[in-house]
Amino acid sequence: MFSSSRARGIGSRSRAASNVDGTRCRASAGRSCLQRTPPRRPEFVDDRFRLWREVARLDGLLFYLSLPYRIGRELRRFKPQIAVVQGVHEATALLIARALAGSDVKLILDVQGDWRAATRLYGSPARRLLNPLNDWLGWLAIRHADAIRVLSNFTAGLVRDAGREPDATFPPYTDSLVFWEQPVRPLPAQPRILFVGALELTKGIDNLLSAWRQVMATNAEAVLHIVGNGSRRSEVEEFVKASSGRVIWTPKLSPDGVADAMDQSVALCLPSRSEGLGRVAYESLARGRAVVGVAAGGIPDVIEDGRTGIIVEPEHPASLADALRRVLTDRELAERLGAEGRSAARTWLLTAEEFAERHAELFAGVSNSR
Repeated sequence: MFSSSRARGIGSRSRAASNVDGTRCRASAGRSCLQRTPPRRPEFVDDRFRLWREVARLDGLLFYLSLPYRIGRELRRFKPQIAVVQGVHEATALLIARALAGSDVKLILDVQGDWRAATRLYGSPARRLLNPLNDWLGWLAIRHADAIRVLSNFTAGLVRDAGREPDATFPPYTDSLVFWEQPVRPLPAQPRILFVGALELTKGIDNLLSAWRQVMATNAEAVLHIVGNGSRRSEVEEFVKASSGRVIWTPKLSPDGVADAMDQSVALCLPSRSEGLGRVAYESLARGRAVVGVAAGGIPDVIEDGRTGIIVEPEHPASLADALRRVLTDRELAERLGAEGRSAARTWLLTAEEFAERHAELFAGVSNSR
């Protein structure tokens, strides 16, 4: 079995190292994953996965144009029975490679989010011209996959809208030893909000910065800690410089570092425009920290407004600022939401054994089908 993701090769996609800048690394012993090859380093190959150089220009275009060939090479070399693919674009490439290679590999499409966001919330406005093609590729991959796994009610709805019923629904794996089994710390004395995610429009970082300007105007001691990297990095850097120490930015943290940052915060802010589920949301709940989020994607699947967090309407920085002020100034509210969130988090936390069992059931079902 192998799996494919956007990370420049073939392997399983993991956030185990919490590289919120978009890179991935090894999840655990025996599980492979992909990273971009360091500059000027020759192609690296071992018996589980291979890396190749990325080019300086037209990286994304060349990646997708060459992907069917690269996948076809792996199909002939490795001869897998099952391919787990995250992303409809990569799944389409596998469908092409499967036909060209004459392979009978079964395709499991792992729907992690809304594929329509790829041309609507990433890149230049010119990408919008590709909306019809992008939407059609999603339909094609869903209709021709041998099985489909989704994360949430939201992603299940996307699949159903395309005419298929998901074969399995379960959340991404989270290291319970880091986020659940460690004792919950009391709320910190400093009023601090945490954001963890890629610095991209899809994560709503622009709305968060707009909301935080309003928070700083009325809450002199409030601090925002931003963890992540991405194309909006320069905007965040300028915001940090102008904040007089009221905004802290950390490009990358390990899982233990993320958990510690949660413990040092009153609440997590999740202002994403598109979110398949929001793993960081239930990691925050597991640490006994409420979540202030927006009613977008799978966020409401995790956060119950008024019980485990506060949900506001999308694209409304003023409402987001008001919600952040509430948890920052009302310690009793923040403690109550955090305690309820801690109780609710267990629903989303699978042990390694449970996670493996869910996949084994999915694989068995595909293997037994014609």
